[in-house]
Amino acid sequence: MDAAGLGEWPHLGYSAFRLDRASDRRARMPEFLADPRARACLIAGETVVLVPRAAGASAASHSALMPLAEALALGGRTGEACLLGLDGEGSEAVPHMVLPLHAASAGALAEREEFLLTDLRSIAVQGLVPPDELAELACAKAMLAWHARRSFCSNCGTRLTVAEAGWRRECPHCGAQHFPRTDPVAIMLTIDGDECLLGRSARFAPGMWSCLAGFVEPGETFEEAARRETLEEAGIRTGAARYLCSQPWPFPMSVMIGFHLQAASREIRIDDNELEGARWFHRDEARLLLTRTHPDGLVAPPPMAIAHHLIRAFVEGRDPPAG
Repeated sequence: MDAAGLGEWPHLGYSAFRLDRASDRRARMPEFLADPRARACLIAGETVVLVPRAAGASAASHSALMPLAEALALGGRTGEACLLGLDGEGSEAVPHMVLPLHAASAGALAEREEFLLTDLRSIAVQGLVPPDELAELACAKAMLAWHARRSFCSNCGTRLTVAEAGWRRECPHCGAQHFPRTDPVAIMLTIDGDECLLGRSARFAPGMWSCLAGFVEPGETFEEAARRETLEEAGIRTGAARYLCSQPWPFPMSVMIGFHLQAASREIRIDDNELEGARWFHRDEARLLLTRTHPDGLVAPPPMAIAHHLIRAFVEGRDPPAG
């Protein structure tokens, strides 16, 4: 534990994807599905199926990966299966994939003691799986969410077919090709000397204060979006923008682009539709939010969230470790 009481820098949730995405080999999906070594995870909507890890295997208590044959026996469907990537190199590479699971099948598994069914956010906050598996799950959940929303062609309305190991949908009528998208979100901490600007939304957990954030609009840079959202939500004008880090955010499929902004004004005027409060926090008080020792019970987002890392970078005066 360091003098600030913050300890080692925590892992940034949903990052550290280590598989080879193998985009040039996705046409080999039938071969991967037939590989007896293949591994898979099962997801039903917001629910992820976990199995216990062997004692001492890692600090994490569970795993989302199981043999593909077991995933199929439990009700996993291959029609919208997605190849997440290959673990290893050459002929030794093991395919990892995600299979969608019907809600009814998930309900049956929930009755069995050997399985834990929970949501991805809880998995990240509680550290239930290793960081590399968490990154795979972020990709897996985002891809299945895309498939769930992209069943029909937006050109002509025809039902789409699945191609490229789940990474493309094709229209058999008009020939249109549809690809998964990622929505960019700017998340920013505005700084004025030894103070930083934090906001509070009505949807936050009690006592939580966090960075401001908002979607990037068409024709807008990430930096412009960060400045615009800060002005719209809190009435604060900002100048220099400095990029720190980014985070996949699979709710349903976004990427958070993190900045520190330099304040150019001080008077706060919040947008009541976005925030229920915003205020300046001194560096020392922000440290108390991170360590969850604030006398008023105020807290920062958990360590897995990029907002925690942006606040910590301000408190410690250093950038997050390279991802």
